[in-house]
Amino acid sequence: MRIFSSLTALPVTPRVAYTTLISNAPRVSFFTYFSGHLNVERRSTVCFQSTLALDMEKVNTAARLTELRKLMKERKLDVYIVPSEDSHSSEYIAPCDARRAFISGFTGSAGCAVITHDKAALATDGRYFNQASKQLDDNWVLLKQGIQDVPTWQEWSAEQAEGGKAVAVDPTLLTSGTAKKLSEKIQKSGGKELEAVAENLVDLVWGSEKPSRPSEPVIILDEKFSGKDVKAKLEDLRKELEKKKSLGFVISMLDEIAWLFNLRGNDIPYNPVFFSYAIVTPDAATLYIDSSKLSSECREFLEKNKVAIKPYDDIFSDATALSKTAEVNKAEASDDKKFLISNKASWALKRALGGDHFVEEARSPLADAKAIKNEAELEGMRACHVRDGAALIEYFAWLEDQLVARKASVDEVEAADKLEACRAKHKDFMGLSFDTISSTGPNAAVIHYKPERGSCSTIDPAAIYLCDSGAQYLDGTTDTTRTLHFGTPTAREIEAYTLVLKGNIALDTVVFPKGTTGYAVDCMARQFLWKEGLDYRHGTGHGVGSYLNVHEGPIGIGTRIQFSEVALAPGNVISNEPGFYEDGSFGIRIENIIMVKEVQTKHKFGDKPYLGFEHVTMVPYCRKLIDPDLLTAAEKQWLNDYNADIFEKTKGYFEKDELTLTWLKKETQPF
Repeated sequence: MRIFSSLTALPVTPRVAYTTLISNAPRVSFFTYFSGHLNVERRSTVCFQSTLALDMEKVNTAARLTELRKLMKERKLDVYIVPSEDSHSSEYIAPCDARRAFISGFTGSAGCAVITHDKAALATDGRYFNQASKQLDDNWVLLKQGIQDVPTWQEWSAEQAEGGKAVAVDPTLLTSGTAKKLSEKIQKSGGKELEAVAENLVDLVWGSEKPSRPSEPVIILDEKFSGKDVKAKLEDLRKELEKKKSLGFVISMLDEIAWLFNLRGNDIPYNPVFFSYAIVTPDAATLYIDSSKLSSECREFLEKNKVAIKPYDDIFSDATALSKTAEVNKAEASDDKKFLISNKASWALKRALGGDHFVEEARSPLADAKAIKNEAELEGMRACHVRDGAALIEYFAWLEDQLVARKASVDEVEAADKLEACRAKHKDFMGLSFDTISSTGPNAAVIHYKPERGSCSTIDPAAIYLCDSGAQYLDGTTDTTRTLHFGTPTAREIEAYTLVLKGNIALDTVVFPKGTTGYAVDCMARQFLWKEGLDYRHGTGHGVGSYLNVHEGPIGIGTRIQFSEVALAPGNVISNEPGFYEDGSFGIRIENIIMVKEVQTKHKFGDKPYLGFEHVTMVPYCRKLIDPDLLTAAEKQWLNDYNADIFEKTKGYFEKDELTLTWLKKETQPF
């Protein structure tokens, strides 16, 4: 679960100096940027005691909405849609693409803003209900997605279009499929066909204050980490294109391009990707990128792998030229072959390629290939999680000593800074994989809580502390959540934690036949909460990249319908993170990274292989929050085996660190 940061060029004090081997640039959060550059009103909700203040910034959006509506009126538009994504359907974006955050004041990673001449609505999911309600000012209506009788943003947009009104969007920010369904819905409600307006109106409102597009240098990822060379990956892709009888694949997803060419960048905070497009045909491969990002070494590497380099902005003109060539071929040779694009490619890209006559949309073959890690990547995941586990163990031992033994005052950001320092000294560390969620007491109930320097809470040793954090290493990406208590937890907290833990163990140990999806196994993690009438409003697991995005498709574990489309397969790396949240009181989440593997079973019904999981996260659970009486003998044995494994793999890091070693022994003793 993540919240993200932004860029160097912004004149704001960074929360953490995010230093990598790629760039020494300090990073600041979107939240810090917007609160520093807009008319902001401080709003705090005090829970329990004065030290536990859930601080959120509420932005006055009236002036920006007035300017946007003026532009809409000039262009005869009645409804304007502002998605969260960038031109590459990135889940997490660079500051220059944070248009929805700018226009609404809501800084969560997921959501869509819809503006009419007299209304404005912000739609987001259950992870962000709490945050959105605190950040949105009185100009906005919050559409809580997934709640009964609350319209989706698409439905709300269609309702506003009744009576022949015009609805528009920047076509680079919506997928073609989303645009088509939205247009149909709007027209069914009596509105006009959805308009593609190339000039982004929010950018015009933003004006000179809009951050510039990043241009961070690109590096080559050594084959000892990638496990496969570029030529082999291109060969595999071309085989897929041949099967599909495709003219070529136009690639727009940034992590797919980075993976295909064994390159990494730093254009989006915490995600080692770079702004680019690519086109791969049976006999050519072209990378569209700002050439200033490429060193002579990168250029030679690409040339060696027969990859041409063209300017980033040439993609749309080249796509149009390709469609015209395809049109001629189709007329002369009755050739029905089409270009392949991902179902996450933009509406603008499909339009440039000539639309349905020349384009086939499908789940990206690169997404599928990237999600199944090779042996080098899997071994890298095992290795980096041991080092990352050692960093977290050192951090938790330090934090307990500071709060309990030394009675020190440590706030949420200071704690996060310490954790980053613990990680930074380990081998192949490249930076964080997302902004650390360091949350005390009621702040832990905000699923995507983001502490801010100067306004965050002091960690209360008598309250729950939730830490969701991760790192990027050359050999893998980590994401770990642990919930701790440094005092005496309540019976309610212990019960909730133990139920979440039981779900975590149940998912870790489940065995299932080949062909089973994450949608099918989600209930394993929720079952013990369900028995008590409890649940959580987020997915149970997301795919994880290999020194790539911490959220990676197409797999996942949860109730979203897309998780029923792709079966779990050996080599998949995914999170296991059930939770429970009591607003205004506390939050609990336990997250391990697990890898799908084939397991041996007594029988093989239907001659199918059976699969299970291997956990790689090496951090103890909080003993104080576990009620052994709620655990079965098998669960206790699993815990004891896990603790023994953690101790053996990490103890060597603390030979000269008595404080941490003592803490590790205490937390891993058998039940």
